[in-house]
Amino acid sequence: MESHIERVLWTQDEIAARVSDLASQISADLVTGSPPPVMVGVATGAFLFLADLVRQIKLPITVDFIRAESYGCGTESSGKPTISFDSKLDVAGKHVILVEDIVDTGSTLACLIAHMESKGASSVSVCTFLDKPARRKVHIHLLGQGKFYTGFQCPDYFVVGYGMDFAELYRNLPYVGVLKPELYK
Repeated sequence: MESHIERVLWTQDEIAARVSDLASQISADLVTGSPPPVMVGVATGAFLFLADLVRQIKLPITVDFIRAESYGCGTESSGKPTISFDSKLDVAGKHVILVEDIVDTGSTLACLIAHMESKGASSVSVCTFLDKPARRKVHIHLLGQGKFYTGFQCPDYFVVGYGMDFAELYRNLPYVGVLKPELYK
């Protein structure tokens, strides 16, 4: 798999340091109280990021997953995300933090925020591992007192590793790297 990577953008150590910083920011911003906030990981890409992040938050939280699909096996978002697996926890009256692997066009994230609002969430924050603002097509409107947390700003490359994939491969790489274009074009 290593030979499929054009170059590494963020190493395992750089990722660990940034995740620790994000967990500290979120912990400082969250008000301890009832009910605890709900951390909702967007499957499947955010699973490693979510696991590393929540282990460093020193406050009561609950954790759940939701699955939204917009890429299939390609490299371009369809722009029409669908929720194929909903979270099971009741978010009504609670602060939700959506944990994403990457925010690209913003379509999936906008869909998920609207979905959490329809389920009665009092506020929605976003914590994305990577943000690609150059590809944004949809303006992100957070709910209530929601905040937008970003791990790294990502250049416009197709990246894999640390949970992110191409055709379900490369998720297990401990770093984030640029996939060689000849492998997906």
